[in-house]
Amino acid sequence: MIKGATCGFANQLSHSRNRESALRRYDATRICSTRTGSVTGDILRVLPGEAVPVDGVIVSGQTSVNQAVMTGESLPVDKSPGDEVSSGTVNQFGSFDMAATRVGEDSSIQRMIRLVQSADAGKAKIVNLADRWAVWIVVIALVAAVLTYLVTGEIIRSVTILVVFCPCALVLATPTAIMAAIGNATRHGFLVREGDALERLAQVRRVCFDKTGTLTTGEPQVVSVCAGEKDVSEDALLAVAGAAEKRSEHPLGRAIVAAATEHAGAAPKDPTSFAMVPGRGVVAEVGGRTVYAGSAALLAEHGLAIPDALGRRVDAARAEGATITYLGWGDAAAGFIALADRVRENATATLSAVRETGVEPVLLTGDHEAAAAHVAAELGITTYKAACLPEDKLSFIDDSERAGKGVCMVGDGVNDAPALKRALVGIAMGGIGSDIAVDAADIALVNDDIAELPHLLRLSRRMMTTIKINLTFSMTLNFIAIALAISGVLNPVVGALVHNAGSVLVIVNSALLLGWRARAR
Repeated sequence: MIKGATCGFANQLSHSRNRESALRRYDATRICSTRTGSVTGDILRVLPGEAVPVDGVIVSGQTSVNQAVMTGESLPVDKSPGDEVSSGTVNQFGSFDMAATRVGEDSSIQRMIRLVQSADAGKAKIVNLADRWAVWIVVIALVAAVLTYLVTGEIIRSVTILVVFCPCALVLATPTAIMAAIGNATRHGFLVREGDALERLAQVRRVCFDKTGTLTTGEPQVVSVCAGEKDVSEDALLAVAGAAEKRSEHPLGRAIVAAATEHAGAAPKDPTSFAMVPGRGVVAEVGGRTVYAGSAALLAEHGLAIPDALGRRVDAARAEGATITYLGWGDAAAGFIALADRVRENATATLSAVRETGVEPVLLTGDHEAAAAHVAAELGITTYKAACLPEDKLSFIDDSERAGKGVCMVGDGVNDAPALKRALVGIAMGGIGSDIAVDAADIALVNDDIAELPHLLRLSRRMMTTIKINLTFSMTLNFIAIALAISGVLNPVVGALVHNAGSVLVIVNSALLLGWRARAR
């Protein structure tokens, strides 16, 4: 990467109120190489495949930037002069020069780290129920032992009380159930990283899902092919598009080639010539004609008109959350291909099962409104928020918990990390999820399959039921044994046997969780 400062321009750009006028004053020939740290106003050149080092504004060049790490958007976003780019995102195709606007601690990635740290500080901790009860049972038993000796004068009775009251069963009631439930969860693909995560999960009333990579596959797929007014069929249009995009490295291009290959049963023909236009699309020679495949701007730059009828069909496809790749040659568009990030095959059934547990599914995504609305409608989700920044997800979680609805957050990206940390329980996709997201979460989903999430919700509640049964049994047994010791029915030997029998029964009851699964309705 080449970095440099334009003489006198740096301060002008950082303080300019008119971005366009500042960009007009930019002179690319005045970039000079340096190895020092970036400061506001420096000009940096970002090459294909490199991560954007600081926040800034593009001053020269066109490209596509993968912003999934910050926004969760499933597809690269086209960028041109005047557009903003964020640190941590990845430049995919074209090189560009950018003016740094926020560096160091002010950059987006550093603000994300601070959000994760502050989110952890705001999470409430669970106080173990057995710890509160154990204090009182110890006090009661000691007082009973002293009073029994003072009243009866028999030291054996007092000693028997001290033998039977020892709260071993009470102390074992919670950890044995938690360990058994964790073993059950592991068998179903969940790695529980925090000991009290399942205890907190039992309090959840909302499960918030990120869209890309969580409810969807995270990869674009062709959902429809639409031919325009030219004498060309949809099959022929897909074949031409596959040939034009065959050498493309763009996710949309690869998806089109995969669809064309699947439809024809063979790989598309190689184009005679191929050129990629960063941020626009591709230009290729296919079957003796120049084919343009990409955005509307690409067609406009080469004088290809888009018929009104085709434009209306494009609007309808976009309303369903699709991304459009136009195809054209000659003097007009020949049609378009609609692509979208498809939902996982089991997502609908999983969310239905989540609702059956009494938990409300919610969609929180950084994608645009049309994509969010389409996915929410397809999955039957009534509550969703689109264009969410990490701060927006934190705000929604805080509002929900103030309303008495504990939140479990399920996500996979860096942009989900603050929400995973702040939520009552965070569940990260362990396979495709980023390291930061997994570290921030309480539970990792090893195989990225959300189908077992309803089981985990039910398991957490069953675990709490088991804990309460264990606590009730152990306390009842202790009080009965204390009463029998006070009356002289129990001696120390029999009292020891009763005490150990209670511990064994608690362990056996907890062990039943290892193979537990809710009965199918």
